[in-house]
Amino acid sequence: MTIHYDEQRRIFHVQAKGTSYVMAVSPDGTLLHLYWGQEIQDAGGLQDLLQVHHGSFAGPVQSAGGDVGVLPHEFPAFGTGDHRSPAYVVQRFDGSIASRLTYVRHSIFPGKPKLAGLPATYVETDDEAETLEIELTDAVLALRVLLRYTAFAQHSAIARSATLVNHGDMPLQLHRALSASIDMSGADFEYLQLSGAWIRERFIERRPLVPGEQSVYSRSGMSGHKHNPFIALATPNADEERGEVYGFSLVYSGNFLARAEVEPMRQSCRVQIGIHPDEFSWLLEPGESFHTPEAVLVYSGAGIGEMSRTYHRLYRTRLARGRYRDQPRPVLVNNWEATYFHFDTDKLVEIAKAGSELGVELFVLDDGWFGKRDSDNCSLGDWYPDPRKLPGGLADVAKRIEACGLQFGIWIEPEMVSPDSDLYRQHPDWCLHVVDRPRSERRNQLTLDLSRRDVCDFIVEAVSNVLHSAPIRYVKWDMNRPMTEVGSAALPAERQRETAHRYMLGLYDVLERITSAFPDVLFESCASGGGRFDPGMLHYMPQTWTSDNTDGVSRLKIQYGTSIVYPASSIGAHVSAVPNHQMHRLTPLSFRGHVAMSGNFGYELDLSKFTPEEKELAKQQIATYKSIRQLVQFGDFHRLLSPFEGNETAWMFVSAQRDEAYVAYFRVFPDPLQPVRRLRLRGLQESARYRLEETGEVFAGDLLMRVGIAMPLMHGEYQSVAMRLRKV
Repeated sequence: MTIHYDEQRRIFHVQAKGTSYVMAVSPDGTLLHLYWGQEIQDAGGLQDLLQVHHGSFAGPVQSAGGDVGVLPHEFPAFGTGDHRSPAYVVQRFDGSIASRLTYVRHSIFPGKPKLAGLPATYVETDDEAETLEIELTDAVLALRVLLRYTAFAQHSAIARSATLVNHGDMPLQLHRALSASIDMSGADFEYLQLSGAWIRERFIERRPLVPGEQSVYSRSGMSGHKHNPFIALATPNADEERGEVYGFSLVYSGNFLARAEVEPMRQSCRVQIGIHPDEFSWLLEPGESFHTPEAVLVYSGAGIGEMSRTYHRLYRTRLARGRYRDQPRPVLVNNWEATYFHFDTDKLVEIAKAGSELGVELFVLDDGWFGKRDSDNCSLGDWYPDPRKLPGGLADVAKRIEACGLQFGIWIEPEMVSPDSDLYRQHPDWCLHVVDRPRSERRNQLTLDLSRRDVCDFIVEAVSNVLHSAPIRYVKWDMNRPMTEVGSAALPAERQRETAHRYMLGLYDVLERITSAFPDVLFESCASGGGRFDPGMLHYMPQTWTSDNTDGVSRLKIQYGTSIVYPASSIGAHVSAVPNHQMHRLTPLSFRGHVAMSGNFGYELDLSKFTPEEKELAKQQIATYKSIRQLVQFGDFHRLLSPFEGNETAWMFVSAQRDEAYVAYFRVFPDPLQPVRRLRLRGLQESARYRLEETGEVFAGDLLMRVGIAMPLMHGEYQSVAMRLRKV
């Protein structure tokens, strides 16, 4: 990890573990992008990459550095010759939006500064990273732009963000402020995205780049079910172990845009990621600054798998925070699919007692405990226990569940308000709304206006009162609707388009205050399942409810796709009842257990209704998971067989010392011929020998990875097997 500046050639060379990122200042002061990829020792000679062919239409737009329209700009402007998509757009008081940034100065320093008001990766000691800050200016606009690049010593990752500062005496209007823009040399890449919908989140989509724009985005006010704030470019031959892969991940939970723009001659590809500009503007008064969210760029020269493991290690250890970052997560039972809204204290205790006999460690009380909540049509915002269901309040039910030997947790949805609630009747202006327009309800609820300080203070106080009222050790923080009528009664007309981003800043402030005040509580993020599974939320809550779809077969694709970016320690995975409540599919308890044990394990059903045989199997599942959860939650993850490519799925977890591994294999439908399947493993030591715990057989590491291990014969649909390997 080093950052160099060659003063004579005016070249910046940023080196993280295994990767180089190179920029140059042109003769006219433009900051240009030269290279990003496998680490190189000397950046000399990279200026040749600036020699590109341009079309003859009207001739090139010239600057001292070359043709503006085809040069690889590091933070491209608008209106001065580059007709590709800009990284920023600023409107001057006279209405003009043309801009051009030139280099002023730079600084290089150890460590990584905090990003004001926004979640970001971090370091614990300054020797973990080095940061480059480059100052650019547009003298006409009196605009100063600070570009920050942090290179990590132990990760092949570079974190980027930008700060735009108005140092003039007239206001400026930001219409676009992206976090990162890179002009990649050539366009012979495949575009990888994670897309889907509610109950089928983060499915892998991959296709070749073509001329024009390809993008993923959210305009819903949250990162969303439809697309994840991540894209990757991969060389056409790239698979799990081979090929070059470039990852772009945004540490943000609101509206976003991630795009690749290929120019017609395929000589370059502009990749950008940041806040979606369509629902955004920001009035920048003299002296004020605007900070973009952080983009985390990861390079892998060893395929998609290595890119994923880089994100896993970085996000698990230097994005997530708090006590539970490094602590094993408890095995839980959640009452939602067991009871929905219909329960009382005795029923909850009955489930907890059944869980205690099996080895469950945490009971989670889901929706329905507050206000007059018998369905989803009322009471959000009224955060006090329903005396009909919990006559002794949360303290009483927590005490009785703790007497069963379990910790106690709750579900809460603090960002929302029901029109039928005391809170809404008292403060109808506290929700997002536009004057003179109807307030669109989704799931019988409205969104509180977290751009307002008084609303944020209310949420902090209300949640704190709940957490002080009982020994609560876990909180499932839900958010169940996209934003509509995105306006604020507290903002003037010229700032209304700031509302969505100000909401996110308010949410992050709320989460910072609450999680800091309750460091012993394990917080799990949820948004109708996986609607806000993003790095921004992981900064405050180290795990996320992966999807409302708990069907074991569906979860193979959902969890496999999620693992492209996010570590297993962030993936909430539960065994639910059959027929499954979303897919109506019948799968064996063993199959559901093996799927769920590949994340943060738990149950979401009525354990008191288990048969004796099911109780025995569940007891074995829990005991097994407790013995492997350190490995699953904090080991290196390797994908072996993709559910997107066939009937089989397989993955494995390997300890950091490579002395232990856990392997899970799934087959959905039977094969009438049933050939012997040899599963090739990954991540082991070639020269080591490993004992298969289930049989006592010993195998050489190189044999397991090059020849594979034979899977047992399986009969019927929805079959699975799990294996433990230990170095001998």
